[in-house]
Order: sequence, then structure tokens, then C-alpha cells
Amino acid sequence: MKLAYYPGCSLDASAIEYNLSTQKTASVLGVELEEIPGWGCCGATSAHSTNKLLSVALPARNLAIAEKEGLDVLAPCAACYSRSRATEHLVREDAELAERVREAIGMPYTASNRTLSILEVLVQTVGLEAIAAKVTNPLKGMKPACYYGCLLVRPVEYTGFDDPEYPQSMDNIMKVLGANPVKWSYQTECCGASLVTMRPDVGLKMTYAILKNALEQGADSIVTACPLCHMNLDMRQSQVEKTFGVKFNLPVYYITELVAVACGVSPKEVGIDRHFVEAFYHITHLPQEMEEPPAEPEGKKAQKISEKIAEATQQGQLEKKSTEEPAPESGEKTQPVELNKGAVKLAERLFPDDQEKVEQAARLFSKDPEKMKKVAQMMAQDREKAVKVAEAFLKKEAKSGAEEVTKE
Repeated sequence: MKLAYYPGCSLDASAIEYNLSTQKTASVLGVELEEIPGWGCCGATSAHSTNKLLSVALPARNLAIAEKEGLDVLAPCAACYSRSRATEHLVREDAELAERVREAIGMPYTASNRTLSILEVLVQTVGLEAIAAKVTNPLKGMKPACYYGCLLVRPVEYTGFDDPEYPQSMDNIMKVLGANPVKWSYQTECCGASLVTMRPDVGLKMTYAILKNALEQGADSIVTACPLCHMNLDMRQSQVEKTFGVKFNLPVYYITELVAVACGVSPKEVGIDRHFVEAFYHITHLPQEMEEPPAEPEGKKAQKISEKIAEATQQGQLEKKSTEEPAPESGEKTQPVELNKGAVKLAERLFPDDQEKVEQAARLFSKDPEKMKKVAQMMAQDREKAVKVAEAFLKKEAKSGAEEVTKE
């Protein structure tokens, strides 16, 4: 199958990962994409609020070029998709406007072709069974919150491919990839869009509400199909955390990144290592370790998970980053402590509201994998108990350090 491809402005810049992963996904699933030659901006997000003719003519020119080739158009960006679908609808329904648009763009256009979202292509054009047949690296144990945003499924007279209040297309894709998406009520709430830059007092609250609700429903990540939504939830997550005094640490993925990875593509090939919130470790380590055969008791699952994490830590297989311990009062520096990401992630889950304890626990677990293993086992069964044990370890470590200083 062949589709005209409209990347739009964001996929050529701030959402380059979406571009990379969309093209990889298309290649894996046998969809040929032909980029629209000489495409221009669709006018999102401001044209439709300033000049109606301009807002229709801008996407109409791109669609007319594809129409000439007899191709439907894939527009991965939710805003580009929304503006293009609105244009199709208006040109078909308003003959006078359609003629003005043709005059403005200087070429024939009858809206005989369709603009498709990435979800429509995956679910309706390719099909869930065809995707499932390509999965070689199932995302077992992953519990994402599928976030559609406010443009992909609304207004229903423009889109119509999914329920505008309770869409399930992205959830169904994640299920065939092996993940277990959570049920939540914020899947079509607005993330704040450009309000985050113009009115951060309003926009950041909207982004915060989505992240908070996803975490409360047990999500370990968020999946989206919109560059602006991804930017707010990923790039601005640290700003939200600082503003509201919380710690989310929720990786945010494009749906195409996860389809490609589940179908055997390297995470780096689709740009997952480019994210602001660390997302590479989660996708390459946790999902594959979190779920064992259903008949196995939960406690045994947790034990196997933590044993594998600890084993990988001891063998030096986890990605590491280096940091230095604070210099003692004598002015001499201690040896640098290498923190592995498993230790950091476990520490953040234990003490989400205490950065000092996070740092202390991460250093301790990195130095002592056995302690990390013990706490990880408890964490999967009884979080409160795991926190108490971790705090006891920290107190013991602090006391030991104080005694060493006294001896010196």
C-alpha cells in the first residue's frame, strides 16, 4: 500500500523522533510513504483563528498535490491531521468556499482523497492482526496510559474513526504489542497545548493533571500521537515537577516508537534516546522483566525481576553514569561513585518527594547490589515495608560513615 506522507513542521524539527519512528514503522509494516513534494505548513495552530480562507487554503495545497497522484495522506501530527480533515469537510460541504480555495492555491482540488491519522493507518489500513504478526519483542509488563489528546478524535464530524469520549484504537494497538494499558479518564483531556508558553499558570496545571492522573492509575509511562502533547508531557515534565513540588519520572513515547521497537527495531534507531525524560532504560530493561507466565504467583514474579536486575547490575550490564560524592570536610575527595539507572529508578520510586534520600539510596544500591535486590523484592510486594527497610539501610550507612570519620 502507498500513502502520501505529510510530516509537517514539527516532525522535521522538535518531533524528529516521531518522523524517524513513523517511517521505520511504515517500512516494517509494508506501507510505502511518499513525502509530498514542496509541502508547506498547514497553518496550525493559529491560521484558523485569524483567517478562514487562509486556514483552509494552506492544508488544501498539500492535499491537492497528493490528490493529483491519487493518494490518501498520512499526517502523523494531530494538529496537521485536524486541520487537513477540517479542510476536506469544508471543501466538500461549501461549493463557494471550495472555488475560492482553488483560486487561492492555483490548482484543482476536490477533496476526493482522505487524510489519515497514524492510528487509522495502524488499526484500519494495516490492521491489528498484521501488526501482531510482526511483533518479535513484545512489551510485556509495560503499563502505559494511552493519551489521545483533544484533536485526534474530535470533532467527530471531521474524524469519526474512534469514540470521541472513550477512544480505544491506541489501547488496542498497545495490547497487540504485549503491553497492558491502564484504564483512565484523562485520555482525551487537553494537555494545555500552546497555553503552556503563553499562560504557564493555566497550561502547566493542565499538563500536571494528566501526569498526576496517569500515575494514580498505575501507569509506568504515557503513549501519545501528537508532537505538542509529547513536548508538554516530556520536555516540560521537569518544569511541572518543579512548579508543583512533585516527582513523576514518567517516560513519554510516540505510538510509532513502540510499534517499531516491538517489531524488532532498535530503540536508538527511532530516537528514544533523544527524549527529555529518560525513556531508553525503561523500554530496554523493565518491560521484558516485569511479566512472567500468568500462573506464577506475584511474589515469585517480583523475586525473579529483582534477581535479574541485581544480576545485571553485578555484571556491569546496566548503563551507568558517574558522579562524585561530596568532598569531606578535610577537603579530600572520595572515590567517584558510579550510579546505575536501576538503582536510581528504584530510589526515586521509594522516595518520590525527597531528592536527598533519592541520591543517598541510589549511591547505596549502586555500591551494594544485594541491598538493592532485597529492597526491590519488597517493593513489588509491600511498598511501605520496602521504604522502612531502605530507610534502615540509609541510617546504618550514615552511622557507619560517621564512625569512620571519628576514627580518622
